[in-house]
Amino acid sequence: MALGWLWALSTALLWGCLLSSSSSSSSHITVAPPQDLQITDPGLLGVLDIEWKPPPDVHTFNECTVKYKFEYRSAGDGDWKVIFTRKLKFRVGFDLSRTAEVRVQTLLEGTCTDDVEVQSDWIYATFQVPLPGKLESEVQNFHCIYHDWEYLKCTWQPGLLAPRGVHYGLYYWYEGLDHAVQCDDYIQDRGINIGCRLQNLSQAEYQDLSICVNGSAAATLLRPLYVTLRLHNLAKPSPPEQLVVSVSAVEELQVAWSPPAGGTPPHCLEYEVQLAQEEEEAEAAWASVSTQMETALTISRANKSHISCVRVRGRTNIFCADQGFWSDWTQECFSVARKEDTQLYILIPVILSLSSSLLIFMLIGQCKKRSPAGKPLHAPVGC
Repeated sequence: MALGWLWALSTALLWGCLLSSSSSSSSHITVAPPQDLQITDPGLLGVLDIEWKPPPDVHTFNECTVKYKFEYRSAGDGDWKVIFTRKLKFRVGFDLSRTAEVRVQTLLEGTCTDDVEVQSDWIYATFQVPLPGKLESEVQNFHCIYHDWEYLKCTWQPGLLAPRGVHYGLYYWYEGLDHAVQCDDYIQDRGINIGCRLQNLSQAEYQDLSICVNGSAAATLLRPLYVTLRLHNLAKPSPPEQLVVSVSAVEELQVAWSPPAGGTPPHCLEYEVQLAQEEEEAEAAWASVSTQMETALTISRANKSHISCVRVRGRTNIFCADQGFWSDWTQECFSVARKEDTQLYILIPVILSLSSSLLIFMLIGQCKKRSPAGKPLHAPVGC
């Protein structure tokens, strides 16, 4: 009994030593961080190239997989955007009005680490585009709308410190263009560019569109404006078409319409239908009903009012965008006869019919009084 207990204790101690040795060996494995982290500006209005080199000891880890954890953000953002990769170069977008911040670390995992992930220290880098001029010289109230998924219209106002005769230019870039392109269709006010229309942007949908609006003036430095847009989140469709409203036998409103013309995908639309019913001279508030892609709706008329108005508008739904702009309203007003009006409409034909019959009998009676007895009213015709 004692020998068995001693053998079991020896075996346990041996396994403990082996596990401790294995764990100790893996816990002492370290890996160096990447080298030579660099940020360069290719002139693409906010898109920067980030590149680094492998750690110097990477060749010693043949039995492990070497990856990198790459994180980036614009200064002031709370969260880092994270990418796990085996690449050594990335092109990502930043808000160039703020400092670009990046960091990278090495990740090592495999047989050499007993399948435990080993992380290196971080290496950091920052990048800031020189911004000439004061902040007040930057254009104001920059605003863009993607109309009917066909063209982008952006407008702005001159900066507070912009002198007379200032010249503004808008430049844009998205993945697929070799270089930044200048707007060729400006909107002007008194000879000053205050907006731009951009056509043929379908290739830029669902990706970042980088825009810069800069200005130039004699002897004055003006600060450029950098923005990154997503077209599908700026879409505004035209109003729905062919709105038709009818009343059923049970006095429910049957509302139907067609999707708007233009390039907006029909499956990307949601609609809001509103009904206003007037009681005598006081107009009730609009009551709303929403639909997803459906273009027909039945609405009960709660107060059976005499006059009703229906209006419909649309916007990009949550399946195609995070947000969007509502279209203008399509409106249709109509009158529904009250019960007393219906009764009156029934009585009028009856009254007219009786009146006509009475008038005919009176005329016949008058003709008989004027005609001598036994003589025809008209002389015979012929030989």
